[in-house]
Amino acid sequence: MKSILMKIGKGDRMLKNFSYILLSLFLLAGIVSCEKLTLPPGPPTSGIIILDKDNIEMTVGDRTTLSMSLEDGKSFVKKFSASSSNPEIVGIERVDGYTVRVLGRQVGSAVVTFTSDDGEVELTCEVTVNEVVSDGITRILAIGNSFSEDALEAYLHSIATTAGDSVIIANMYIGGSSLEQHLTNAQENNNAYSYRKIDKYGVKTTVNEMTLEEVLNDELWDYISFQQASHFSGQYPTYEASLPELYKYVKEKVVYTRTKYVFHQTWAYAQNSTHSGFANYGNDQMTMYNAIVDAVQKATNLVDFDLVVPAGTAIQNGRTTFWGDNFTRDGYHLDLNIGRYVAACTWYEAIFGKSVIGNTYDPGSFMLTDIELEMGQHAAHAAILNPYQITEMVDYKSVDLDNFTSTISVDIAQTQPADGWNGLTSPVEGTIIPYLRDQDGNLTEVSLEITERFNNVNFNGEQNTNTPLNMPSSVSGSSYFGNTKASFGGLLVLKSVMKISGLDPSKLYDFCFFGSRSSNEGRETKYITKGQNEVASTLMVGSNSDKIACNEGIQPDADGNIFVTVTAGERNDNGTGFYYLNAMRISVQ
Repeated sequence: MKSILMKIGKGDRMLKNFSYILLSLFLLAGIVSCEKLTLPPGPPTSGIIILDKDNIEMTVGDRTTLSMSLEDGKSFVKKFSASSSNPEIVGIERVDGYTVRVLGRQVGSAVVTFTSDDGEVELTCEVTVNEVVSDGITRILAIGNSFSEDALEAYLHSIATTAGDSVIIANMYIGGSSLEQHLTNAQENNNAYSYRKIDKYGVKTTVNEMTLEEVLNDELWDYISFQQASHFSGQYPTYEASLPELYKYVKEKVVYTRTKYVFHQTWAYAQNSTHSGFANYGNDQMTMYNAIVDAVQKATNLVDFDLVVPAGTAIQNGRTTFWGDNFTRDGYHLDLNIGRYVAACTWYEAIFGKSVIGNTYDPGSFMLTDIELEMGQHAAHAAILNPYQITEMVDYKSVDLDNFTSTISVDIAQTQPADGWNGLTSPVEGTIIPYLRDQDGNLTEVSLEITERFNNVNFNGEQNTNTPLNMPSSVSGSSYFGNTKASFGGLLVLKSVMKISGLDPSKLYDFCFFGSRSSNEGRETKYITKGQNEVASTLMVGSNSDKIACNEGIQPDADGNIFVTVTAGERNDNGTGFYYLNAMRISVQ
């Protein structure tokens, strides 16, 4: 239908009235169902009023604007209403007094009509909505927090593309955000989000200060996921309080009618977690897991989810394997390698409906060995088959480990894996690397555990170094630190201790350390290694780029342990007593 652009005078009253009678009959007969918007009032105006489009062709999910103006381009003020003859096919939203946003909701056609309240002007535009031609890309949006970061941002894209699937992944990120916070942000249109988007080529971009409304139609999202903050994840009343309204908001804002809605079942904390929210579950992992399962099952009755991604069950499955309760890096966030991989495998199989077992993506042996990849795939697959029940992974209870006969390198403050280096990803006590990799990437029987914490991480180490450790800048530039003379960040950390286990008590081991902090002060740091014997060394870490400290000939205690203590040296000249550890290398004599 071509737009009818007219100014109606007194002589045309009968024709106009006859047209209104016909339209009224159509409405009474149910032929036309209108969605009407009232636009602002104002005094009458003269001149011919036109629309900027005679007709519109669009696809499902598309948006465009439709505006009125005077034919000579001058502005005017007049009270109008706008309507869609079939709002299920073509929706309209007010932009300003003379412009509406036209939304293509379903395949079909409808008429958008502007009508002045004084009856002097009626303008129409026919809108045709066509089917979307698929480009073969699956688009996933998470409304989440750091747990969606763990599950979606690291491995999912590579797993999917290796399997021949094309994907765009996005995360509306606020650390620790709950459903309640997401709902408040939605209702108040707060620009509180970091919009992290991985395109089909795997390139990641981040745009800060975004609102949910801005992103919900940035792509034709095939899947949009929700999740609860981890400490509330097993507290069903928190779901009841916010999830239905948040879900309703999202569905009302999303134009694309084929979007499916997902709930992300997150994981229970490690048994040794020090997270304050663990008290909600009596500081017991199984109590927390069972509460999460119960809450998520009930949540699926609150709103009409299309699927649940059981990442929490997949992690719990993994905890029955040789990896044990070592799937987190700080007691609640996932380990950067095996933890994140298991969660990503679960997401892949849930979204794409294909078994992840046999997926050939290989991030490298210093991140995941073949046995870890296989175990992770099976843990995820079992969770898809039984999303609310733990599966004992009987084929992965034990694994053949290599004897440590060469060299082990440890990046003490890893944010991203450095090739050839084991990553220590959290400074708190209880942080464990259960199987340190040797220089060839083989899993060994040697483990590392922080038994007395560091304060935090520092990123001001020297990046251009020349030492026998041959460190990349990512290793030398970051450190964990402590402080012996004054409180810093609310903590006084007199010493930090790591336990190295799984060593042969009949052998001798050498330890070399690197510490660096760009500073004019010396900040002497002492490194003490103790087994059956004790050896200590010191290092001036201020602006250090070429020196290491080595303790040689350390014999493990009878249980195969050597304890490494890091503290301030006697000549430490910093007022807070800062000490540092950036890297450590262990070798066997």
